[in-house]
Amino acid sequence: MRVLLVEDDRALASDVKAALVAAGYATELSHDGVDAQFLGDEEPFDAIILDLGLPLRNGLEVLRHWREQGNSTPVLILTARDQWHERVDGLKAGADDYLGKPFHTEELLARLEAVVRRHHGHAHNLLEYQGMQLDTDTQQFTLPGRPPESLTGIEYRLLRLLLMNPDKLLSKNSISEHIYEEESLRDSNVIEVYVNRLRSRFGKGIIQTQRGQGYRLGRPES
Repeated sequence: MRVLLVEDDRALASDVKAALVAAGYATELSHDGVDAQFLGDEEPFDAIILDLGLPLRNGLEVLRHWREQGNSTPVLILTARDQWHERVDGLKAGADDYLGKPFHTEELLARLEAVVRRHHGHAHNLLEYQGMQLDTDTQQFTLPGRPPESLTGIEYRLLRLLLMNPDKLLSKNSISEHIYEEESLRDSNVIEVYVNRLRSRFGKGIIQTQRGQGYRLGRPES
């Protein structure tokens, strides 16, 4: 999952980004409203964490712009804890949830995971398809009749992306954009390496290839 974190407090942004990356999110940073609005317009994100008190353009204006442009990316707004009207205005403008500052990182991660799951139609932290299960809390993957297995960071990001979009064909470029930070984008050959690694661990049928177009989730082998 690829997340845009918009926060003008650079120390806080750096700490939150580290926590997001550790939790399996490819994270891009923005520190002002103008840059954030441009990135939200031009780049594909799975979720946005948006501080409302931004320089150059406030977060509420940015959020309203995105929604007016038809951008339905889930947005978690950050507000000063005593500014209840900001929370109300943010929700009315199209935010999916809010979190007051200061906050615990664990709550931020839990709320972010929840808004992403809801956006993809999942009610809880267990992503399921054709008997396969991915626990987004423990980052463990389970096949029918087998015990849960832990995943490496990239394996987890790749399987989570596929399970969030079980009926979609995802190009190599799209996969790369959603599992790596912008400065760390990898070429398509690296994506093939991780696809083949997952196939060797869990069976060739788990990920299907549509030649020249990309990958989609398959079925576990019986």
